[in-house]
Amino acid sequence: MAEKERVIITQGQYIASAVKKEQYPEKELPEIVCIGRSNVGKSSLINSLTRVKGLARVSSQPGKTQTINFYELGVRIADVKDRKSFYLVDLPGYGYAKTGKGNRKIWAKFIEEYLTTSPRLQFVCQLIDIRHEPMVSDVGMFRWLVERGIPVLVVATKADKIGKNAQNRQISIMRKVFGIAELSILPYSSLKNEGRSDLLDVIGDTLIQC
Repeated sequence: MAEKERVIITQGQYIASAVKKEQYPEKELPEIVCIGRSNVGKSSLINSLTRVKGLARVSSQPGKTQTINFYELGVRIADVKDRKSFYLVDLPGYGYAKTGKGNRKIWAKFIEEYLTTSPRLQFVCQLIDIRHEPMVSDVGMFRWLVERGIPVLVVATKADKIGKNAQNRQISIMRKVFGIAELSILPYSSLKNEGRSDLLDVIGDTLIQC
């Protein structure tokens, strides 16, 4: 018999797209962010997590998301009386624009402003394709977030594409590249919803503390 999920998404809906503070949603809710390179599977993960088909548009064209997209999710947590709500925030993919190596800007000014000024940001899910070693832009983004005291959870996407042993090897490589031996990395498959309950548990624990 399948184990009952501790954290259940009860509803999910698109709320707003923004490129400046004035366009952020008025309702004050905790915010959990998804960020990653273009085509890493952010939209697929959002659709998998919410189980709302097509909530986030999946595109084969890199760099399609050009705005900060806010989705409001409702959550029921086992042994918690009141239901919780939060914003799942989808940021544009980084690392796609072809710019000079000397002064590569991997995210737009409005993304930097959001990440450094939002008072309700709880943590960032940094998505990285588990099949590949983290790229320079991945490492740069990770360090940028850590240096600013923004909590990061590395989510290794497309985990269904490789076997368990290969997953473990890739996670070891990621930890070595990031230079943190005990770095928490969560393998995720949007296709099979593997890792979904683990990510929901992290979200639930965060919301309980808000």
